[in-house]
Amino acid sequence: MTRRAAAADRASPASGAWMPTFCSTPTLFVLMIIGELVALVIVLAPQDSPREWLPRLATTSVYVQWLVLLDAVVLCSLREPLQRLLTAIGFVVAWSMAVVTTTLASWVVCRIDQSLALNLTVPVSETARFVFANAAISALIAAATLRYLFVLEQWRERVQAAAKAQVEALQARIRPHFLFNSMNTIAGLIRSRPEAAERTVEDLAELFRAALGPDSRPATLGEELDLIDRYLDIERLRLGERLRVELDVGALPRDLPLPRLLLQPLVENAIYHGIQPLPAGGTLSIRGERHAGMVDIVFTNPLPTGASASRNGIALANVRARIGYHFGSRAELRVEPQADCFVVRVRLPEEAGR
Repeated sequence: MTRRAAAADRASPASGAWMPTFCSTPTLFVLMIIGELVALVIVLAPQDSPREWLPRLATTSVYVQWLVLLDAVVLCSLREPLQRLLTAIGFVVAWSMAVVTTTLASWVVCRIDQSLALNLTVPVSETARFVFANAAISALIAAATLRYLFVLEQWRERVQAAAKAQVEALQARIRPHFLFNSMNTIAGLIRSRPEAAERTVEDLAELFRAALGPDSRPATLGEELDLIDRYLDIERLRLGERLRVELDVGALPRDLPLPRLLLQPLVENAIYHGIQPLPAGGTLSIRGERHAGMVDIVFTNPLPTGASASRNGIALANVRARIGYHFGSRAELRVEPQADCFVVRVRLPEEAGR
């Protein structure tokens, strides 16, 4: 890579959102806390003509919080153009804008106060000193705050990148097992039932088209249920009457966006660890419910005698990691092992991706 290309990559927004979103509630909360601490320090500092500190704290807090919100609005409106700059240049420009905004706002407040004779700030003779002091305080606080928020944003990006890499690694571990079972099924059908073997190859192709596609391009719950049907068709050919399926998913929103192949590993796990080891097979139940803005999908399969829930670890870790990466704390995967059956409940927000 040439130096020019490297510089372009650093300047590109795709290289990382280094500047936080100042209009977001968490960032505004942090800024207001910092502003209140600054107001408290100013009030508690020694003064030539001390006054009652509570009324002074109230006035100073209103003034400082107004400056904080004004700076946040300015930086929020300039976020997109600043993101296109090199990180160092964008940081300096953002810092300069915060200082300039504070300086101009301080001068305007002084002039309004003096013209209305409110006596809330300083006399006319002290205007320059007041504005300069505010600019100096703003320069120090803005530099420290921007640096803190910049480091915090980088840390969030690294956590997301690590989570995505972990998800991809878990996906790579589960796909070979699925391919192995499917190819064995096809090999057993080629001579005895060639039409069924051809249909199974088509089902397998659709499943792997979804598995090998980019995880960033979401599917829908309806597409996921269709893929599960294709997978179950393959397993019915392999297990015959030993595999019985009960589906009750009519209440589920088929247009709900979700990652590709999020639920299929749970079906595969239920068959491989729950139904296949039993000589008589068993029933796989998939039931869907909607309530309070949430979608619940419950998978139930028989639990062979002496089987341990830990055998399901890879698939469950895969799905749990993907749920955490795509939905955060809004969704969950809950395992509910019972005496004779194994229950997995997936809960997703109904408004996800909308």
